[in-house]
Amino acid sequence: EVQLVESGGALVQAGGSLRLSCAASGFSFDDYAIGWFRQAPGKGREGVSCISSSTGITDYADSVKGRFTISSDNAKNTVYLQMNSLKPEDTAVYYCAADRTRYPNLSSWYEYWGQGTQVTVSS
Repeated sequence: EVQLVESGGALVQAGGSLRLSCAASGFSFDDYAIGWFRQAPGKGREGVSCISSSTGITDYADSVKGRFTISSDNAKNTVYLQMNSLKPEDTAVYYCAADRTRYPNLSSWYEYWGQGTQVTVSS
């Protein structure tokens, strides 16, 4: 059974940091790119960042470049999203998803999705 389980969401003050985790199981981690997406209340889903554990290729949305860093621990089949200098506009439910490709792209169709973790940034 394919599973993507997010964790690490919390309430944090503006300027603070959080690290989200996405633990993957049930599929070949090396063959998939993992992406982070977010959806704020009343808004559409937005791609945040993605990574291929096999190629090391990453991509970021312009809105998070320089503040967020994505990384992968292949031994743990886990992808992390380190979020620094958080802003109130980063408030959203964050989801991780898997796309069967070694060349990640935030515009791709992602096959598997987690349940999400809430990030709230207070001003």
